[in-house]
Amino acid sequence: MTYDFDTLIDRRGTGSLKWDEYNAELPMWVADMDFATAPEIREALQRELDRGVFGYAIETAQWRHAIANWWERRHGFRFDEEWLVFSTGVVPTISSIVRKLTTPAENVLVMTPVYDIFFNSILNNGRNPIECPLVYDEATMRYGIDFADLERKLANPQTSLMLLCNPHNPIGIVWEKDTLERIGELAWKHHAIVVSDEIHCDLTMPGVDYTPFASVSAHCRDNSVTCVAPTKTFNLAGLHTAAVVVPDPTLRHRVWRGINTDEVGEPGAFAIPAAVAAFTQGESWLEELRAYLAENRRVVTDYLHDPSHWPALPEGAGVRVVPGEATYLLWLDCADVLDAVDGRDTEDLGDYLQRTTGLLLTAGGQYHGDGARFLRLNVACPLERVCDALDRFVRGVNAYVAERRHG
Repeated sequence: MTYDFDTLIDRRGTGSLKWDEYNAELPMWVADMDFATAPEIREALQRELDRGVFGYAIETAQWRHAIANWWERRHGFRFDEEWLVFSTGVVPTISSIVRKLTTPAENVLVMTPVYDIFFNSILNNGRNPIECPLVYDEATMRYGIDFADLERKLANPQTSLMLLCNPHNPIGIVWEKDTLERIGELAWKHHAIVVSDEIHCDLTMPGVDYTPFASVSAHCRDNSVTCVAPTKTFNLAGLHTAAVVVPDPTLRHRVWRGINTDEVGEPGAFAIPAAVAAFTQGESWLEELRAYLAENRRVVTDYLHDPSHWPALPEGAGVRVVPGEATYLLWLDCADVLDAVDGRDTEDLGDYLQRTTGLLLTAGGQYHGDGARFLRLNVACPLERVCDALDRFVRGVNAYVAERRHG
């Protein structure tokens, strides 16, 4: 490999949310990476630092070119550069859109389990979250959409907006074109705007690409707002740089007004150069990152699916990794563990793991839907750290089962 993904970087004491917020020896929860970002991006930021002036910044033509060219080259979707609006982040954008495009007490639909902050953006603004639970197939460990349920809920005149996660966090699925088109047609039919969060789109497994929602059809294009960013892909979340793609001019004006009313439309001094460097020079680094993450996923899956690691559980039982094509977040099915201790959810299991092993994962209940039977594991870190987490996890789960069974 050209780039270094194996060095362990000490982030403690740096004001890191991941490493300093909670009392955990090994935090594998929040979705940022423990890898240094691409050296090409760091060099671009160093040039800005060396200039020594950090005044107000603006969107630039170079920024627009970089994003549009990336989506055309990487994902086969050429869009008009005028469709782009700068924002400081995907979450602030979603909250602004909810406030601007809906009114209090209207419904915002989500397909669960889904990124928990969606609920904050809905509830904090006085709107009603409406869940369309995804259907989990026990045999294949795959999720699908109940389209009859989706249409019933979109058909409600109070449902004016749908938040789509594409690819889907936390389950890691890359929605296929036909599925996206079907969603788009239902939303168009029932007059619900689709806001597609595509922040994980570049973190697909090698050989897998995603389909941008707005690229699927005219109805998907004209009835959608797409949120994109280099932040997950290149570990730039702290720089607050994102973009919104809104093809329809009237809808784009409303989104632009919402973002600027909320004062989340002005870039900081490093936001634009970091994004430009990522989208123009970061491709080689990204390809090696994707391969590294795929190997981490394979190691975790092979280890957890080995029955010899689960002596405390009945024969054939264990923790299973849900197959995923995107993100560095693994969705761990802990149903066998819960069944063994007559448990209802993974909240207690997660607390036990942190208390006894120092390993901090995310309990799946906060993602709603059937999330209460799952834990979410972030594997965007050196393999040595992943192996440490696996050892702690297996030891902790077996001890948890043995203790709860005899308690």
